Amino acid sequence: MKFTDGFWLTREGFEIQHPRNVRDLAIDEKMVTLYGPCKDIQHRGDTLNLPSLTIQLSSPLENVIKVKAWHHKGTKNKTPNFDVKEELVALELHEDENGASFASGNVSANINYQPFKITFSQGDRVLTSIDSKGVAWITGPQKQSYMRSQLNLGVGEYIYGLGERFTPFVKNGQTVDIWNEDGGTSSEQAYKNIPFYLSNQGYGVLVNHPENVSFEIGSEAVSKTQFSVEGESIEYYIIGGASPKEVLSNYTVLTGKPALPPAWSYGLWLTTSFTTDYNEETVNHFIDGMAERDIPLSVFHFDCFWMKEFEWSNFEWDRDAFPEPEAMLQRLKDKGLKICVWINPYIAEKSKLFDEAAEKGYLLKKPNGDVWQWDLWQAGMGVVDFTNPAASDWYCSKLKALLDMGVDCFKTDFGERIPTDVVYHDGSDPHRMHNYYAYLYNKVVFDLLEQEKGKQEAVVFARSASVGGQKFPVHWGGDCNATYESMAESLRGGLSLALSGFGYWSHDIGGFENTATPDLFKRWTAFGLLSTHSRLHGSSSYRVPWLFDEEAVEVTKHFSKLKNRLMPYLYSSSVENTQSGVPVLRPMVLEFPEDQNSHVLDRQYMLGSSLLVAPIMNEQGVGTCYLPQGKWTHYLTKEVVEGGSWIKETYDYLSLPLYIRENTILPIGQESNRPDYEFAENVTFEVYQLKNGQNTSSFVTDLNGNKKGEIQAVKQDNKIFIETNMADLTYSILLTNCESISSASVGEIETSFNGVKINLQGSQKLEIIL
Repeated sequence: MKFTDGFWLTREGFEIQHPRNVRDLAIDEKMVTLYGPCKDIQHRGDTLNLPSLTIQLSSPLENVIKVKAWHHKGTKNKTPNFDVKEELVALELHEDENGASFASGNVSANINYQPFKITFSQGDRVLTSIDSKGVAWITGPQKQSYMRSQLNLGVGEYIYGLGERFTPFVKNGQTVDIWNEDGGTSSEQAYKNIPFYLSNQGYGVLVNHPENVSFEIGSEAVSKTQFSVEGESIEYYIIGGASPKEVLSNYTVLTGKPALPPAWSYGLWLTTSFTTDYNEETVNHFIDGMAERDIPLSVFHFDCFWMKEFEWSNFEWDRDAFPEPEAMLQRLKDKGLKICVWINPYIAEKSKLFDEAAEKGYLLKKPNGDVWQWDLWQAGMGVVDFTNPAASDWYCSKLKALLDMGVDCFKTDFGERIPTDVVYHDGSDPHRMHNYYAYLYNKVVFDLLEQEKGKQEAVVFARSASVGGQKFPVHWGGDCNATYESMAESLRGGLSLALSGFGYWSHDIGGFENTATPDLFKRWTAFGLLSTHSRLHGSSSYRVPWLFDEEAVEVTKHFSKLKNRLMPYLYSSSVENTQSGVPVLRPMVLEFPEDQNSHVLDRQYMLGSSLLVAPIMNEQGVGTCYLPQGKWTHYLTKEVVEGGSWIKETYDYLSLPLYIRENTILPIGQESNRPDYEFAENVTFEVYQLKNGQNTSSFVTDLNGNKKGEIQAVKQDNKIFIETNMADLTYSILLTNCESISSASVGEIETSFNGVKINLQGSQKLEIIL
């Protein structure tokens, strides 16, 4: 929201007040409180008839500084609030006549009294600062109150994140309103609005407000990031770290680490699509067709019309299309499939559940006590009130019946169009609940899955999210079009979501709306199967590959099998995500912050720390990507390329820019037909371009994420020293781009075009002479 008219003037009807200096302060071991009158005080008379702002600084954990500012503190405390860590830590405090300073870990705040200024630093490096206008109380034309904060935006500083946004990846110059909306992928609206941004200068900012937060990122004031909320107070966190990865790690300590998705969820998902006609015969035709064509399939998803039209949600199968759902589900599970069904948090008036929910107070109400209803999406639908524990239990009872029937997970669709002219059971403020509703909705469903299936089996396929939603994977990118432009905007959304603390992300392969050309479908399939999670889904047409062309079948089979073999690597990356908060699919700037060229890249990404993916987004088959400094090996051809420059090549549909970073040990599995297998058994550790004198390592896990084996290697001139801890497991080490070795201390040796493979069993120490 903009309050000024250019640099000099204030917009008509607005008045802006900000502290001129620090007139007084209070200090204890965990908090610094500043009192800043909005006028220069020359004599005692100046202390009358003016507003004063209070600014409170504290730290909930090391390297994080909390800033809270208010005009009047007597306003009612509104709920809900984000689930963030609140326990304060002791500060290292210093004060003199000019100001005060304190530190939390390596992050410090230096306060200047006259003129008012707060500078935040990481060690000796300045992160950002609040100047004399950086905290303000503003009144509007209708006497509304706003609190605004501005942080300095340095030269060359880029801002990222703010949720899954499909606008340009670098957010500088944009106005962003944190307000969940069902706007598709082709607009400035977003399903997953997160009031957290990451700077390439090595810090992040979380604005701790569930309601609408309006950001001006180098827009209203081009040298500032600005955020404002309606009301009398504003609260946010400055989050530091030694690297952008550590900033994200600290952010997820504050708001929650992602859960570990089950291994089966990484395989290919196939759906009925949305408005298509389907029944059990159609479903079996698709599933059997995939098997006949040797395309590995992990999950089958039933979209909306598994329930009767006009009755969403009644959580009952449409018996006309599926007369024996229990038997059908068992037949599908006998084929090795997991089952997902579509749900939403709405109850249509025609649903048999509506009267029960309305009578028991399970639906949102109008201020006059009526059930809130509208006809957008479902005729006469109401919205489940998850602030009512009885309503949540009732909703879960309907889902549990489906789990007992054989369903494994839920696609938690919608949750964005949440009204504000309503009353909640627990008295929550409807404006704060609008975004927060997505968190409650997905938490209720995810918690049920954990309770019924176990922690390692719970997964949702969610569209909406708010702060903390990363704890409930997986999320997908919503309604995209079948165009290359929409493919690119989808990726921008995924990269922005990753820099908002989310570890996992998917998208509708081939686009949701309309039907892709065979060319686009094949390119999007490669992209989709090199994302953390992969789903074939459409709106009005089916997404089985043979409906595009026979080559699409080969492409889908090729990349499905490739992803399954990558599972030991992907799952170890996921285990690291649950521990560190660093996403599995990550923008280049996160992995290469020291490389200025990486800071604006939005058409390529790292999958884990070692695998670079650059989807092809044109009909000519031209793949373009930037490779940072070092040696990069194309995974499919084993060609080695020197980094530090752009590459541009033409690729067939079975390939794309897919490069392995130097000094990598990549664990590759023996199974290509399913994603959930024993990753440590017969694993091959592929060794890529070891750097002289630099240690590298890798590990493999079981299906519960427990470490089962690990390997360390270092190259010293013409020797490679390798140590493994593999118990009694059988495994191999592949030295890529190596034609032969002079000797190895142990192991059966094979030579192929990929390099030299050493077959081993149990823990070993090897000295290999090249």
